Amino acid sequence: MRDSVWLALVTLLAPISWGTTYVTITEFLPDGRPMLVAVLRVLPAGLFLAVVGWWRSRWRPTVDEWKRLGLLAMCNFGVFFPLLIAAIYRLPGGVAASVGGVQPLLVGAITWIVASTAMRRLDIVVGLAAACGVAMVVIRPGASIDPIGVLAALGANVSFSAGVVATKRLPSFPDRLESTGLQMVIAAAVLVPLTLLVEGPPPAISPVNTLGFAYLSLIATGLAFVIWFTGIGRLPTQAPPVLGLAAPLTGAALGWLVLSEDLTAIQILGFATTIAAISYAATVGSTEPTPVTRPASVAEPAPSR
Repeated sequence: MRDSVWLALVTLLAPISWGTTYVTITEFLPDGRPMLVAVLRVLPAGLFLAVVGWWRSRWRPTVDEWKRLGLLAMCNFGVFFPLLIAAIYRLPGGVAASVGGVQPLLVGAITWIVASTAMRRLDIVVGLAAACGVAMVVIRPGASIDPIGVLAALGANVSFSAGVVATKRLPSFPDRLESTGLQMVIAAAVLVPLTLLVEGPPPAISPVNTLGFAYLSLIATGLAFVIWFTGIGRLPTQAPPVLGLAAPLTGAALGWLVLSEDLTAIQILGFATTIAAISYAATVGSTEPTPVTRPASVAEPAPSR
């Protein structure tokens, strides 16, 4: 139990670092270029991790492993990042972050679809409380609700939640660094031509932009996702999406500390509610919920672990 708590606390460092991306993207990176930001977020970190992993490990992916890497690459990076960054640009006031509050419920729903494993009632209650807590923290009165931005945020969270379930249920890879880097490189290979097609050539990159991209790629993406994938491979399925709620909390806290945004009583209550949910996720037992078998006509075989 103690080891599980420590693992959860270490895993928590990943979403905390992701929470800094809200300030980084809006304050230090070119405006209105979500595809470019997505590419430069995954490509440098992916190349670095892939090269280091290739050098230190004898593992070389098989054909089946390349297929799994491709699936995970699109869920975790190729679809998730462009949609998330587009939502951040289109939804001021933290609305994009608030949509992330539904991740625990999305993970539970996807797990039910692919593995016939129902969420426990307590997990559903915690997920609903977490979603409400995040909404209280990040949604401000008069916040702009852009329908396209909301759809982008929802799509991003569906993609990320599918990545959590797939990472948990599919067989793990022999080398964490190399597999993480290869996922990012695969995603970048898809995103680069799409970025040129949709947004055109990149603008001039300033020194401030360069520092922002370096931090976002190497620290808040490369290092963070190595920590994240290590954690979610060993933690119960219901824990990672709740731990991930530390990201919007961190973003709101930085807005208060760095951008001098006001902190209201509702936000303080939201902080307390979400922190309580995260604390539950950090101490949840190491056993999975009991599988619930659906009728044979609709049941699907669960992927092997």
